[in-house]
Amino acid sequence: MKIVYIGTYPPRECGIGTFTHNKFLAMIKGQPVNGEKHEGIVIAVNDQENMYDYPEEVRLAIRQNEQDDYIQAAIFINESGADVCILEHEFGIFGGQNGVYILPLLHRLKIPVIAVLHTVLKTPSYNEKAILTAISRIASKVVVMTHKAVEFLKTIYGISGRQIEIIEHGVPGLLFDQHNSKKEFDLENRKLLLTFGLIGRNKGIETVIKALPAVVEKHPDIVYIVLGKTHPSIVKHSGEEYREYLSQLIEELQLQKHVLFMNEFVNEEKLFKYLTALIYM
Repeated sequence: MKIVYIGTYPPRECGIGTFTHNKFLAMIKGQPVNGEKHEGIVIAVNDQENMYDYPEEVRLAIRQNEQDDYIQAAIFINESGADVCILEHEFGIFGGQNGVYILPLLHRLKIPVIAVLHTVLKTPSYNEKAILTAISRIASKVVVMTHKAVEFLKTIYGISGRQIEIIEHGVPGLLFDQHNSKKEFDLENRKLLLTFGLIGRNKGIETVIKALPAVVEKHPDIVYIVLGKTHPSIVKHSGEEYREYLSQLIEELQLQKHVLFMNEFVNEEKLFKYLTALIYM
């Protein structure tokens, strides 16, 4: 079977890109399933006008805000001999209002589509709901990672339960020692909370910060780590407004000793070390 993947892809710094890359390695580079070896290609989505030195599996790059690129990508996929297309969907990585440019591409495909939805909003805007509903109608299967997302798709978006599959995100095999990881990050004798990935309002970080004073009363050794850069599209349109709002909130609640911002996009090895430090033995 030949599979085409649409999403962001390394070396672009994006959690969806890391997810897509790991999926490609598992499905294409991994061991054959039932003796069948699969073939795969990647259609990568570039942010703004940035270009990247992609690996060989990336056969085509879509410029996020160039609508014609999406049409050309559909033509390319239809002529590629692919049997199925896997779309990694996240609001913000596709062009047009709320990522609407992905729809003309999907409508033109002549092969089945599997849509992996990384964000299913509880209170979507009119456009967000319309786009996600349209993607779900085009897709042969819709994959989500939580039972709550299944509930939202059924009750808010009107998607049939027969179409939905739940495949949990999973976790990496952590090979690091918790004590050494905490020592490396100077977090010994601290209880940890962690948010990681590109930062934006959809993360709900302010909810954790607002709840933190009550937690600190019972656990004065707690520290909440926010690990990640602000999403590039947010920086372009709003700068660091959200991060500045969070910093002000931390000051108002006097949580400076209990919230730590790490403004960087870390590689998987470093992320795994943070996750190891988080685990309670």
